[in-house]
Amino acid sequence: MGNITFLNPEFFWLFLLIPIAIFWLFVKRNHQSATLKISSVKGFKSSESLLVKLKPYLSVLRLVALSSLIVAMARPRTVDISNKTKTTKGIDIVMAIDVSGSMLAKDLKPNRMEALKRVAADFADERPNDRIGLVVYASEAYTKTPVTSDKAVVLEAIRGIKYDNVLQDGTGIGMGLATAVNRLKDSKAKSKVIILLTDGVNNAGFIEPETAADIAKQYGIKVYTIGIGSNGMAESPYAIGPNGQFLFQMMKVEIDEKLMKSIALKTDGRYFRATSNSKLAEIYAEINKLETTEIEELKFYDYDEKYRSFVWLAAFLLLAEIGLRNTVYRSFI
Repeated sequence: MGNITFLNPEFFWLFLLIPIAIFWLFVKRNHQSATLKISSVKGFKSSESLLVKLKPYLSVLRLVALSSLIVAMARPRTVDISNKTKTTKGIDIVMAIDVSGSMLAKDLKPNRMEALKRVAADFADERPNDRIGLVVYASEAYTKTPVTSDKAVVLEAIRGIKYDNVLQDGTGIGMGLATAVNRLKDSKAKSKVIILLTDGVNNAGFIEPETAADIAKQYGIKVYTIGIGSNGMAESPYAIGPNGQFLFQMMKVEIDEKLMKSIALKTDGRYFRATSNSKLAEIYAEINKLETTEIEELKFYDYDEKYRSFVWLAAFLLLAEIGLRNTVYRSFI
């Protein structure tokens, strides 16, 4: 009964009439049958039959029938709600991620690259209605995952990001941005977004970042830029030791914030600076709020009316009372 609702609950006020009806029947109880006055009843048996004892309960049938009718007028019913969502404004997003050696710096824990992978995976997982692609770059760039709605593929690609010397070391911001633009330029989505992340300055590649930003603007692509790295000094890799492991030393953090701000401003995006793990998570959460997907939710209501059973119960009880009064109890004095 927990899922039953009432269309007209105001009819429950009629239950206030029930105590009045009970009082009225109590007052009139001695006037419902004919009486015979005699001087003495000593010659009659004093025991009453079962039918005589049950006669007062005929009024209970009427009261229950009245209560059943009140419930029926309140229109009890159950409802089964089914939802259907429809994306009315899809967003295509490409994350362009710097995978140069400096991304192994340990100012974010355990390092910049691993911290980014965790946050980027959460970001992709929280956007089930959008298509997401992945571009990685150092001195060159390539598409790791084309724009797709298959989140399993995207998440697997993000987890697979690593520094592996496939790309020549360096930071080609223009190369990364241009490759991301190329992935989005033919998109039919209502909104196209690039999240461009770097921890350095543009020092490689044959495409200037400003030129890539102009192309992004031409195609209506918004670019959010993120500079990752603490302020001042950070423990960064500077060489590879004889055992093949990276050697670290404290080095100055250099991020071309002027360039990143310029790219964001030109494409109607925003620039963010991530100096810690928590700040990086906050940035992606902010972008998640800025780029919302409009979703139309359709609800279908299937009502199952329950009042008919109460009407049938009331009719049965009233007919039972009338039938008993005019048959079994008709000859009672």
